[in-house]
Amino acid sequence: MLLLKKAAGPAALGRVCAVAADKTTIQLIGAMHKIKPVKIGIVGGTGLDNPDILEGKRVKSVDTAFGKPSDVLVEGTIAGVDCVLLARHGRQHTILPSNVNYRANVLALKNEGCTHMVVTTACGSLKDEIQPTDFLILDQFLDRTHKRDQTFYDGAHSEYKGICHLPLDTPFCTRTSKILYDAAKDCGVRCHPSGTVMTIEGPRFSSRAESKLWKLWGADVINMTTVPEVVLAKEAGMCYAAIAMATDYDSWKENEEPVSVKLVMETVKANNVNSIKVLTRAIPLIAAENWDTTLKENADLVTSSII
Repeated sequence: MLLLKKAAGPAALGRVCAVAADKTTIQLIGAMHKIKPVKIGIVGGTGLDNPDILEGKRVKSVDTAFGKPSDVLVEGTIAGVDCVLLARHGRQHTILPSNVNYRANVLALKNEGCTHMVVTTACGSLKDEIQPTDFLILDQFLDRTHKRDQTFYDGAHSEYKGICHLPLDTPFCTRTSKILYDAAKDCGVRCHPSGTVMTIEGPRFSSRAESKLWKLWGADVINMTTVPEVVLAKEAGMCYAAIAMATDYDSWKENEEPVSVKLVMETVKANNVNSIKVLTRAIPLIAAENWDTTLKENADLVTSSII
């Protein structure tokens, strides 16, 4: 308890968790600072859908107003923090990006009490300096999808009345993103603090001409899943942050092998190991902070956007 008293300032909370990241410590910190507990939804993409990262695993099958999520929810803890893991493409990776039920995935996590979504996504790099196995914390997106529902307020569900014109100048949670970046640095993972993702429909990869165009448009990485996931999480009032894990140079770099499933999967294994390190480092630090104001601001933004 002496350690907690000495570290009572908000700036010291992360250090306390890093020294003693167990459930009792987190509860004591929360009690001292009147922090409401957080619950972290982890959405794993290609390479991170393994529930072994959780302690005390419990499998739960759920349904939502928008149908079933991609797979069962796996509940458990990481360093004493309540978490829910969901495999974005299903645990057997059977759901192509266009067919992921993003609304059900986000709502399933929201219904389980998740305040945050911390996700991983395999990406192609559109910049020389973003090398395969590098991580990048996303802060903006460009959307080239065209088959996906991007709102809960579609006029077909009585509990979502009206039209939500959601501001998306800041689509990702800056506080959660900063914690992820700091955790990556602490773990010795080469990580870029910010960047723009181009989300394409898929499942095919880009032509070389397309890849060069995305690069000219200012995208840093490319994937097939960030949109509409980030949009829906924002509309649900959650704090959403994403680790983009570079696997290749897409198709723009003529002196490099163009992207292929083989090339992606060769890099995924190393990325998976590092992503688990970063998540297990970051999650207790997220839980140690007071998110009451941020979550209220999120909810107020959504409410004020509905007409």
